[in-house]
Amino acid sequence: MIKQDDELDKLEEDIRRVKGRYDQFFLGIQKVPPLQERRNLEIYVYELGKQKMRENARRFRFNQLLSRYNQYRELWGRKMREREEGPLDYRLFFFFFFFFFFFFFFWARAAAVTSPAAEPYVKLAAGSNGEEMKRLYADIEREHRKLGKQPAITFDQLRQMVEKQSDLVRSKYHVDVVGFRVDVVDGKVKLKAKPIQE
Repeated sequence: MIKQDDELDKLEEDIRRVKGRYDQFFLGIQKVPPLQERRNLEIYVYELGKQKMRENARRFRFNQLLSRYNQYRELWGRKMREREEGPLDYRLFFFFFFFFFFFFFFWARAAAVTSPAAEPYVKLAAGSNGEEMKRLYADIEREHRKLGKQPAITFDQLRQMVEKQSDLVRSKYHVDVVGFRVDVVDGKVKLKAKPIQE
């Protein structure tokens, strides 16, 4: 009986000693984990486990020590993984950070593709319905107001000028659509035309 109690006392002491060495390793006091001591402890646990323990008290104590050791093993394994991979909290943080970064990056790019900036040119095809001309005249009025001036051209004058310019661009570049843009150059509102291939 004394021998058997000594065996369990030794097991408890060995578990305490290996735990202490692992604590020192994780604190940075020891440079390497106590792998050899842990191997010796597991061999001793295996040898004790092969014995037939008839006494309930001894079997109960052995199972308690084995359960405690298994909890330590799980803890050591988790801490070793964290040392190699980084703590789980940081890994989750970086995972979500990069996930949201790429999500918003691609979302912004998709939004830029599907929602382009307003076309600066008013496109006029032969026989346009007049809505484009109204927008062009509104652009001219807006730029004049920014300069504190009134438009120097009426809507009818603009239409005649645009139609004439459109005919010239169409015949020269062999296109059906002509784009017009309102620019301000040297304090003056100008109308710029360009052929548009469609």
